[in-house]
Amino acid sequence: MPPLKGEELAALEKQVDGWSVIEEHHITKTFKFSDFREALKLVNRVGELAEEQGHHPDLFLAWGKVEITTWTHKITGLTESDFILAAKIDQLYKS
Repeated sequence: MPPLKGEELAALEKQVDGWSVIEEHHITKTFKFSDFREALKLVNRVGELAEEQGHHPDLFLAWGKVEITTWTHKITGLTESDFILAAKIDQLYKS
């Protein structure tokens, strides 16, 4: 399966609020928190989701923020599953 490009990416990007497509290769979003502990909770929840889905994003944890970047490593680009994962991560953040 080839990676998504152009209009396909733009359409999917509109469906995941706050996520940015970078160089048609990966998507990223930064989540803000009032302290380290709350940020760590999201990292742990995303880690569990990643294991369940078999889809593992890069996670950067710092005081008051978590930056998440994902892409499909097998094809070195983006697929619909990356955007599905992004939507699921958003739901974890909201709950």
